[in-house]
Amino acid sequence: MKKFDIPQFYRSSFITKIKNTRKDLDPRKKDFSPTKLDFGPVRFLLARHFGFCYGVENAIDIAYKTIEDNPDKRIFLLSEMIHNPGVNSDLQKLGVKFLMDTTGKSLIDWSELTKDDIVIIPAFGTTLEIEQKLNDLGIDPYRYNTTCPFVEKVWNRSEQLGKQNYTVIIHGKHYHEETRATFSHSKTTAPSVIVRDLNEAKILTSFILDEKPAVEFYQLFNGKYSEGFDVKFHLNKVGVVNQTTMLATETQEIADLLKETMIKKFGIENLKEHFADTRDTLCYATNDNQEATYALLNVPADFAIVVGGYNSSNTSHIVELCEEKLPTYFISSEEKILSSNIIKHFDIHSHKEKETHNFIPSKEKVDIILTSGASCPDAIVEAVLRKIHSYFPGAKNIEEVVNEYINS
Repeated sequence: MKKFDIPQFYRSSFITKIKNTRKDLDPRKKDFSPTKLDFGPVRFLLARHFGFCYGVENAIDIAYKTIEDNPDKRIFLLSEMIHNPGVNSDLQKLGVKFLMDTTGKSLIDWSELTKDDIVIIPAFGTTLEIEQKLNDLGIDPYRYNTTCPFVEKVWNRSEQLGKQNYTVIIHGKHYHEETRATFSHSKTTAPSVIVRDLNEAKILTSFILDEKPAVEFYQLFNGKYSEGFDVKFHLNKVGVVNQTTMLATETQEIADLLKETMIKKFGIENLKEHFADTRDTLCYATNDNQEATYALLNVPADFAIVVGGYNSSNTSHIVELCEEKLPTYFISSEEKILSSNIIKHFDIHSHKEKETHNFIPSKEKVDIILTSGASCPDAIVEAVLRKIHSYFPGAKNIEEVVNEYINS
């Protein structure tokens, strides 16, 4: 796999060593059990997979090389490079400006751009409409394009489905940059509709089976279907693709539901004429991180800490999984750990930060699950571990325990 030149300050002094050790021992990634670092009074359970994925490293590599190679040019990002506040702040400190926020709201007017400016396409990709805007301004939208290859894979699969006269069902959040980009691409070759979750997919099947009047579709899915969508005709032959950061298990549940619906309506002998198998669109990194989280949760622990940007979809899904089993604290950095008693963390349900007191239980040995999203630097995860470790005066030295693990 391609190696990327990532700034050293995003690296951890020991997490890369642990990851490389796990990779050497398990090159086929069959073992998703956590890494156990036992410091005596506190033990950390690190996920088998976490942190920067291929797409994120690719985006950061391109962005920093672009800045280094163009010291005299104005450099803009369409929106956040990735959903991590630290990385985006670092780029802004280097002079990079954002043209839009994550919802697509303009921060800088397009008229301020010139053909000599550089515009970087973020890892989520962008819409064809924005690509055309850049072309009209004389700016090549592909020259500094950091779109994740796995996002592009979804676009390509959508195009294939369209050419075979399938309707594309996109599992994603309609307001998310990646889903907006995928929808823009898919609707050029195929009728397309976005479903947020399994519940919305169930509503969609009620239209396929004529259980709801067609007119209700246009109300319930307002803003989520392509122009000219005919609910009576376009839901008779479908394929499912996804926003790559969604829960892989839910994407599969949605696909399975639609498959069963087509069998119910058209018969199993006609399934291939009405349903496309699209399991190949799932992102390997999202899937690995989620599988690693499931394995983490098989080990008893007192609480979990998940590190990442609060608007990171893949990180939020890891939080959801952890919350089902044990107290979970979603933080953006070690700075949110205010003391040994107080942690400030993000509530994914209220979308607000809150403080929890006595988050570390008073007991002889504390077990802590620690993981992060795909856009979180390992250096931040290390900082979180070190801060909590410092609250246990009798804990073994971090470097010694890590070296023992690597050499064992």
